[in-house]
Amino acid sequence: MWQNHLIQKETSIKIALEKLDELAQDALLFVVDNENKLIGSITDGDVRRGLIKGISIDEEVLSVANLNPKFLVKNSKDFLPLLIDYRENKLKIVPIVTDGKKIIDCINFRLKKTILPIECVIMAGGKGERLKPLTNSIPKPLLPVGDKPIIEYLIDSFKNHGISKCWISINYLGEQLEKFAKDFQTNNFIINTIREDFPMGTIGSIKLIEKFEEDVILLCNSDLLNNVNLEAFYLDFINSDADFSVVTIPYTVNIPYAVMEIQAEIITNIKEKPSFTYYSNGGMYLLKKKLLEIIPNKIQFSATDFMEKIITNKLKIKSFTHNGYWLDIGKHEDYQRANEDIKTIQINL
Repeated sequence: MWQNHLIQKETSIKIALEKLDELAQDALLFVVDNENKLIGSITDGDVRRGLIKGISIDEEVLSVANLNPKFLVKNSKDFLPLLIDYRENKLKIVPIVTDGKKIIDCINFRLKKTILPIECVIMAGGKGERLKPLTNSIPKPLLPVGDKPIIEYLIDSFKNHGISKCWISINYLGEQLEKFAKDFQTNNFIINTIREDFPMGTIGSIKLIEKFEEDVILLCNSDLLNNVNLEAFYLDFINSDADFSVVTIPYTVNIPYAVMEIQAEIITNIKEKPSFTYYSNGGMYLLKKKLLEIIPNKIQFSATDFMEKIITNKLKIKSFTHNGYWLDIGKHEDYQRANEDIKTIQINL
């Protein structure tokens, strides 16, 4: 718990040493006043230097504290760029504060790589027809890959990227997913479920969610194994000022022959054994919350329908090309491959 890293300014250095010892590899304390406002930080090194100078271990921690600690201001414009800078400069733990410097959280880079201001929606209502009989009694998102269900790899990625709230859209065998959500959520990661009354497509059920707290929503299919860098995906979305962004998967087609370019039966060019790259829909999307207004209520509506409507409304759709691992577990051979790949490939970094 982040509260374990707080120490009151009147506390003795001796008590601070005991707390640092208890924190082991995460030995870092933040000195606060009685309102939890950040004053300074203390490491073993700070204490050691103080003792060398002759400071007694019975004195207050302020006598050895670093009074210019690094911190992040919640919801500030430079929050994420500064977080990345701290991470790249090998800081281990950074407090997150309000505008008034009251500590409200900490990020431990050993446990979590970033904090993204987004909410997630996982579409998990399908029947998994192509995976029958495996899905006769288990919904596809709960089929085990390695030692845990498919959907858990997605949620682990969300948690690793500092996302704290997720919705799961359910229908077929939905009670099993409801139980999973209830069992899996924690104080720091909330999972809610929404139930379709009928199949609503790959995006239609998002309209059943009455309120989103964040302005950006991550929507994804429930049957994906991948190592998409969600931080890079989010930053690309924000920096491009897109309304909607799609993870796209490149596929290269190699033609083993010379290809003729022909116009009106006249050969105008010859390409020897050319390659062509095409991009498929990776089933992961970022969208601005305002776009929910153009999704119709209570009808079947797919992600493709949505993208066509966005284009019609002259809004900006961005492609985010993913060149890493990605697998859509749709067929039996995909499921077999997933269980082989998971032995050697690190999923959801």
